[in-house]
Amino acid sequence: MANSFITVKDFARAALPRLIEHLVFPNLIHKDYSDDFSARRGDTVQVRKPVVLEAKDFDPAQGVSTQDIVETTVDVTLDKIATVDVGIEALQGAANVDDLTRVFIDPAAAALAQKINADGLKLYQDVYASCGAPGTTPASLSVMADVRKRLNQLKAPVSGRVAVWDPEADAAFTALDPIVHAEKSGSTQALREGSIGRVMGMEHFMSQAVKLHETGITAAQDVKVYGVVEDGATSLSLSGTSLSGKLVKGDLIKIGEATYAVTQDSEDAKSNMITNVQLSPALPKLANGTSVTLLPSHTANLAFHPMAFAFVTRPLTAPGGVESYVTHYNGISLRVVRGYDMQHKREMLSMDVLYGFKTLYPELAVRVLG
Repeated sequence: MANSFITVKDFARAALPRLIEHLVFPNLIHKDYSDDFSARRGDTVQVRKPVVLEAKDFDPAQGVSTQDIVETTVDVTLDKIATVDVGIEALQGAANVDDLTRVFIDPAAAALAQKINADGLKLYQDVYASCGAPGTTPASLSVMADVRKRLNQLKAPVSGRVAVWDPEADAAFTALDPIVHAEKSGSTQALREGSIGRVMGMEHFMSQAVKLHETGITAAQDVKVYGVVEDGATSLSLSGTSLSGKLVKGDLIKIGEATYAVTQDSEDAKSNMITNVQLSPALPKLANGTSVTLLPSHTANLAFHPMAFAFVTRPLTAPGGVESYVTHYNGISLRVVRGYDMQHKREMLSMDVLYGFKTLYPELAVRVLG
């Protein structure tokens, strides 16, 4: 390697803090990290779910009622590797560490973070509670008030709440007079940095990786429940005077005032019917012919308590016969490998992260439609 003044260890230690700075979603949720063993893509680890307790009124006559502390675990598959790979010749022109930082370390950290953020924000598909209007960018304090109300109704803990908005919503919020003129309350952060900050009891963040959810339904008129649905069921069938396409994972179905998330792709509609639609959460008893609204494509902004989701990472196994280094900090592990590609006869430098995401408590999150 021509630039012998920097080793893979130096690359890793310089890149990891920059990676952490660029991460949004993983830094806002429950993180599970252990360096007890190295892992490979596809490995499954058991993660303890954060304990949820309930605060109750004290009754002097009855005294206290104790609650059991039950720790449960979920299996999380480490199914993602974000990687940036370059040929050594691409770095030949770097004359010093600052050059390498500019041409590789900073761009690589930003690219890895974008990939990890994008993978994590796909968890919106598990979130069934919603507010806002599909196709209308959230742009008022009343939207934030609705989000707060919905989280309160879901009994999400008040402390630690956060929201992640797409660039359109973020731009609309930062232009609001109450936020722009926050200097009247002693803070000019919104004006100086374009930051929403803490509003309505939530910290607000922007990410370009917020997802646009696209439904597979191509036509839907007069949609109704087909057949009787028993209390506690997690599936139903639908019929309509015009119903075509299919429901895809993450689609939202509204029945009365409640919304339900489709948990797996359905079969294509046949004869204006879709059968065996899998939903979350469990359904109440529904009569045959109950009206149903299929919500259209929308931007899936998220507001949540950190316990709603988990980011799990483990150190990658060091490959044999090549120079490599693994470093970790604040629940993030990064590997840098220098090797030789025999097929193309070139030296390579690789920077990668092994991780997985999991929804722990979907009831502690709200999908804010835009």
